[in-house]
This record gives sequence, structure tokens and C-alpha cells, in this order.
Amino acid sequence: MTQEFPAGNYSFIPAVFQYSSGAAASPGYEVERVRFDKMPPLAEGFALIKQYIEDAGRPLTSFCACELRSPAAFTEDGFLKFNQHYVKTLAEWGLFDGTTNPVARSNVCPEIDPPAEPSFFAFSFTRPSGNPGPSFVIAGGAESRGGPGTYPERTVRYRDVSPDGLKEKVRFTVASMEARLGAFGFGWKETTAAQAYTVHDFHPVIADELVRRGVMRSGLIWHFARPPVIDLEYEMDCRRVLREMVI
Repeated sequence: MTQEFPAGNYSFIPAVFQYSSGAAASPGYEVERVRFDKMPPLAEGFALIKQYIEDAGRPLTSFCACELRSPAAFTEDGFLKFNQHYVKTLAEWGLFDGTTNPVARSNVCPEIDPPAEPSFFAFSFTRPSGNPGPSFVIAGGAESRGGPGTYPERTVRYRDVSPDGLKEKVRFTVASMEARLGAFGFGWKETTAAQAYTVHDFHPVIADELVRRGVMRSGLIWHFARPPVIDLEYEMDCRRVLREMVI
């Protein structure tokens, strides 16, 4: 089930207060992705994003997705506190109404040379376009089931990084991506990029769990990083974006 966000010219998959599960540009619009060459800390990054979007002649409500990098995986309580801080700016920009958040997000933790504090790696926003094709960003998702309960209770093969454990984690995460794509009526064949985040060797399952399912139609970008909550081991996101910039 998707929901329209007319103020940003996109639809989204409702999820939790800190992010949506994905955002897709409305007809007549496309998603532009902008990556930072040097990752700015959260407050500085928001200021740079604001300037870039306004310089493009777009409202701040066109902000539809972001990719964050954090120093290390959070505890469950620490992740909640971070998210409560993060959404304050989204509320100021007219994106978060206190309950519903249309902005898709990934937030991972580089294992080597992490930032000193949570920082922006990239962001996306919508802009007018004559391209009739779809344009979207699917939020990061790891091997954690939705619904009530703690992360240990919801994590697939909790603390199991054996070959079989990793295979099941990857399979679950890929299926989660497929469900989010399907909510918009898309599949892997529409994607222009897929990203994986893990510090574990998942090569033994790439052929069956990724290639044969169409995940790697445009290759796969592997970031040597951990998901944002302690004891999650594998995360993915994907997108279809025809305009990408580095600033």
C-alpha cells in the first residue's frame, strides 16, 4: 500500500516514524540523487541539502530519500534517540507530521574509517522531468521482520553468521526489497542500482540469491559496512535514478 505526498511530488510506502520504505516520483517528475564527495555531519549536511534543493528551484518537501553513515551500530535505545533527533529537521521542512514520514532512508556504519559522527553520504529529491519512465528509491532494509518486538526477537537467524545463517539473512532481505518494489508495481528489471551493506563474505550465495533473482542487472555496489543496529548483519537498498550528481 502506497500513499501520495503531493507536497513533494512523490508517493511513498508508509513504515515507521523515522523513515518510509521507499519513495517514487509522481508522473511528470523524476528523482535526482546527489552524493557528497566528502561526507558532512548531520547539521551541516541538512544545510547543504537545503541550499542545493532551493537552488534547483524546488521546495524542501521534494526531499524524498537520504543515505547516512554512522560511527558504529546503535543499541536499540540509542537508535531510537538518534531517530528522534533526525526527524526534527524533517518536521521543520514540512515532511514529518509527528506520525508519518515519507522520506526513505538507509543508515549504515562503515567498518573501516567511519565518520566521527552521523553524516550524510547522499540524498535524493524530486524535480520536474519529461522522462515518462519510473524513478524511485527503495529504503535500506536488513534481516529484521516488521511488527512488534525487540530487534533480537525479529531478527532472522539472530547472531548466526554461519554460511546457512547468512544465506537465510540475504534471502530474507532480497525478498523484502522485492516486496517494496512490488508495492510500487516495479521489480528488479526497473532498477539502475542495488547496494549491499555487510562485513561478511556473502559470495557463496550471490549466484542463487542475487544474480538469478535479477538483483544484479546493473551490478552490485558492496559497502563494507554494518546495518545501524547491533547484531544486524546484512542490509540492502536499490533505486532507479537516471540523474546522479556528486558535489
